[in-house]
Amino acid sequence: MRKGHFQRVIKEKLKDYQLLVVSNREPYIHNWKEDQIECIRPASGLTIALDPMMRACGGVWVAHGSGTADRETVDNNQKVRVPPEDPRYELKRVWLSKEEEEGFYYGFANEALWPLCHIAYTRPVFKASDWEYYKKVNHLFAEKVLEETGSERPLVFIQDYHLALLPRIIKEKNPDALTVQFWHIPWPNPEAFRICPWKKELLEGLLGNDLLGFHIRYHCNNFIDTVDRELEARPDRERSAIVYKDKITYIRHFPISIDFDAIAESAAKKEVEEEVKRLKIKYRLLGDVIGVGVDRLDYTKGIPEKFRAIDLFLDQNPEYKKRFVYIQLGAPSREHIPSYKQINDEIDEWVEKVNWRHRTEYWSPILFLREHIPFLSMLAFYKMSHFCIVSSLQDGMNLVAKEYIAAKTDSNGVLILSRFTGASRELNEALLINPYAADEFAQTIKEAIEMPPEEGTRRMKKLREIVRERNIYRWADQILTKAIQIS
Repeated sequence: MRKGHFQRVIKEKLKDYQLLVVSNREPYIHNWKEDQIECIRPASGLTIALDPMMRACGGVWVAHGSGTADRETVDNNQKVRVPPEDPRYELKRVWLSKEEEEGFYYGFANEALWPLCHIAYTRPVFKASDWEYYKKVNHLFAEKVLEETGSERPLVFIQDYHLALLPRIIKEKNPDALTVQFWHIPWPNPEAFRICPWKKELLEGLLGNDLLGFHIRYHCNNFIDTVDRELEARPDRERSAIVYKDKITYIRHFPISIDFDAIAESAAKKEVEEEVKRLKIKYRLLGDVIGVGVDRLDYTKGIPEKFRAIDLFLDQNPEYKKRFVYIQLGAPSREHIPSYKQINDEIDEWVEKVNWRHRTEYWSPILFLREHIPFLSMLAFYKMSHFCIVSSLQDGMNLVAKEYIAAKTDSNGVLILSRFTGASRELNEALLINPYAADEFAQTIKEAIEMPPEEGTRRMKKLREIVRERNIYRWADQILTKAIQIS
């Protein structure tokens, strides 16, 4: 579905509804830079995916205001119109104290729920004080959402694991609200989820939704099995629904995607080619084989496993020394959580180890950029690369894989993709790997580099067809249409 068609169709479908999107992360952040205010788009797959939908639909996006200049840019109703260059919708900011952010976001959401839902061998940390803040902030978000409801029936589209309690709170205050939630991360099996001390409250919160979406059917089945185990509910597996306390919640899978056309058009611009030249000079990228990876510095992304495979690849294929450079772009993430500090230290150790073992006077195999990369530069890195590695140990979808495909407008390049991403269900022309299997991983890197050009082009063209067809507008249309159908 193309953007123009989506705009026409969704405008008609939503004519009787007021659209409210709710997420912890905001799509635009205002920060002070010296004595001026700078607006940036955060490196978040969720916000990058949903922003094109909101530009097309309009409405209000409610999110936590985290920027250093966010308060200076809102009106008396705590709103700012975005995007700044072409305002299409309103961003309403929710203010959290440092203690609330610490307990809600860094505490329960990311030290408890995140590792609980990702099978990446990091133990969840459950603290009663964090849970209290999680409940408090969910109530605060509900208050701000309800402030925005007017005469039209609200369609509240809630995002992710930070706001699991929100749908039930909203329903209790406004039973007429149509509540839809998309869970962007995996849902674990019942055995994994049962260790959560507040599992009943979380499940009851999510069953406040009229429609609950996941990326893949496997996560839907896990959720239904979990509810069946933990609550006195009635699963209807034929309809993929759950009846709980006389209310029905439909469970569906909707694989999220990207704005393919926008990324492809941006990647084809002359400015990107100029940025490729600038970056090659700046970083002395003289090798004839360039790989790239774009990840938040998170323990679920398999970055140490990636570097281990590169180390092994260079041991087994010394002819690629001085020819091969792997560029790892890493956006810092949740750095003061102990498990994130540990993964950052481990990544640094691997970069130092691999570069020390293989470098020569003028060459090192890994270029690690730990910083926020502007969109133009990211496209340039995609364009110059011969292959991209996505090595997640567990991932709901992974939009980097789809961004890379959209940016390869000349259809050259190979995607190496973890089998443990949701994206691997769709992108079967990628080279699929088990990131834990270092020997197989190293061999796949060699296969990607030495793949005949015509085979690489065939695969990439097929991948581009898939992502072009299954874009963000198709995803938004499917989930919003389903919500309206069941209302």
